[in-house]
Amino acid sequence: MPIRSAAVGCDVAPYAFDIDVRKCLAYAAGLGETADVYFDDARPGGIVAPPAMVVTPEWPASRDIRTTPEFGASPEESRRGVHAAQDTQFHRLMRPGDKLRVTGKIVAIRRIKPGALTMTRVDLTTAEGEPVSTTYTTGISRGVEVEGEDRVIEEAPAWSDDPVTGNWTETVIPIVRELPHVYTECADIWNPIHTEREVALAAGLPDIILHGTATWALAVREVVADLLGGDPERLERFTGRFTGMVIPGTDITVRHAATDRGARYEVYAADGSKAISDGRALFRG
Repeated sequence: MPIRSAAVGCDVAPYAFDIDVRKCLAYAAGLGETADVYFDDARPGGIVAPPAMVVTPEWPASRDIRTTPEFGASPEESRRGVHAAQDTQFHRLMRPGDKLRVTGKIVAIRRIKPGALTMTRVDLTTAEGEPVSTTYTTGISRGVEVEGEDRVIEEAPAWSDDPVTGNWTETVIPIVRELPHVYTECADIWNPIHTEREVALAAGLPDIILHGTATWALAVREVVADLLGGDPERLERFTGRFTGMVIPGTDITVRHAATDRGARYEVYAADGSKAISDGRALFRG
């Protein structure tokens, strides 16, 4: 059955998510992040969560909103969904002790050539209402029709076209065979196409594939380390489109360069295809 564009505006009931030291350390370890700011919880002032860890509390909202009756997709059609883009504004970093309130709303459904595109806005705030992050996450349900007219009530803020001002830097990162399993447990994000080869092959994939958010998080790691001197507090926004697969047991290449107010980046898979395209970052200060 098709996805119903009438589902635009639907939301999931707000839920609570507590950030603790264990979650922060696990997420950092899953990405090989061992900088003191993420990994030394005995340091003065304590640690912060890696910026990309917002995907952990976001995951249930972005998953469950697509199972609402208004959405209309069958379980089989839901399994055809792939994460196509992630655009996150960091109002402040998460820290152990934060008690978050998570809300999610479908803000766009429209037809595209591969199928149905859905955009969901997910907001993290503290229990007191302080904004923590705002994410526009885009999914594509391949081969799925849309019932009703295309509908968009909100888009991610536009990016300014800042030119590249620095040299492009390339970093090769080995993606070990077990990384999807480690990331699944450390990020608490589970989809069997990332860990169970039988399921991945049945879905038409050549192998298990690395989570798009893991590739995105590795790009965050490189940009923060190289262009922000390892200071994650200065990262204001980070976006990228997931346009290719990363097969565990191969390498990726993260390529980035500074702009006037941030950075451009892209990630290449081992076969030369772009795993992440149109990557942009915005910095504070």
